[in-house]
Amino acid sequence: MWRQDDKIVLILTEGIARVDNRKYRDRFHVKAKMVPFDSVEELVGHAPGGVCPFGINPGIDIYLDESLKRYERVFPAAGNDHSAVNLTISELEDASGAAGWVDVCKEPEK
Repeated sequence: MWRQDDKIVLILTEGIARVDNRKYRDRFHVKAKMVPFDSVEELVGHAPGGVCPFGINPGIDIYLDESLKRYERVFPAAGNDHSAVNLTISELEDASGAAGWVDVCKEPEK
């Protein structure tokens, strides 16, 4: 979850992916600022560890990062830190209502 002035943005990435500040700024034209841990549940609607693109607070834009395309199936959290849902990338795209795809993560280390 990222704060862009008074707006919250949720970007789903590969689990070990790290956001590249330069790519983020090039895409969104603002500095990458994470939502503070203790504000996540209030602002997004799910506690850290269970944040998912389903059942979140209104007004949050959801994006899918290109890092997810390395997989046929993904397992995003499903509202708490003890649940996940098994989806194809196409199912995730449809179910999340994502505003689109972005490329804001660092390349994986080899």
